Amino acid sequence: MIQQIEKIKKTTEPLRQEIINHKVYAAIKDIDDLKVFMQYHVYAVWDFMSLLKTLQNNLTCTAVPWFPKGSAETRHLINEIVVGEESDVDLDGIRKSHFELYLDAMKQCGADTTQIEQFITVLKTTGDFNAAFEASETPLEAREFVDFTFKIIDSNKDYLQSAIFTFGREDLIPGMFISIVNDIHKNFPDSISIFKYYLERHIEVDGDHHSHLAIQMTSNLCNVNANFWEEAEQATIESLKKRISLWDGAYRHIMSR
Repeated sequence: MIQQIEKIKKTTEPLRQEIINHKVYAAIKDIDDLKVFMQYHVYAVWDFMSLLKTLQNNLTCTAVPWFPKGSAETRHLINEIVVGEESDVDLDGIRKSHFELYLDAMKQCGADTTQIEQFITVLKTTGDFNAAFEASETPLEAREFVDFTFKIIDSNKDYLQSAIFTFGREDLIPGMFISIVNDIHKNFPDSISIFKYYLERHIEVDGDHHSHLAIQMTSNLCNVNANFWEEAEQATIESLKKRISLWDGAYRHIMSR
């Protein structure tokens, strides 16, 4: 299955490079530009958690009475990722999900959290994505990004969910962006220390350990089914295109300032 993994990586490499070298990073000149970027990025952070929990629900038994479900190895892989993503530690050692940590980072630097919080409030109350998007005035690019993620979630195909989780989300933060954030941090250490920490945790935990676990999980789920691998590749391509579109939206918003 190493061959199939390498094929997906090779096919999607041009899109990954387009994301890593996206012009949005160079457009971020100061903390106000960073705030705009975060107001778009937070939707990807949130729906990543939904994708994560979907995988846990599909690959493990989360109902009572409990019964063994699926492969114990695959259960281990997703459960270990969930622990790190849903209950990591912040700068003070307090347990938080990466989404909650991101919201803390937005609030610290003065980024507007109204949209994402309104979106979640309406969605929690109504279960209606369109109503939540409308009420929160979610940017179109963020809306399309979330819509695609939930299209994969609603497919009930765990191998597709795992594929976009593995290849469409991890290892996409370029060194250039880290450098920009570090430069801003030097001038505003009390405003973006949480965001800097979030990125460091993302690279340390998500981009290294979790990426290896996720690759193994996708391999287990696609196994030797050629159709599964082909579908997984196509879903990954579409996922990366949605990320580029999300970054395009953030770029246009920053430049309009």
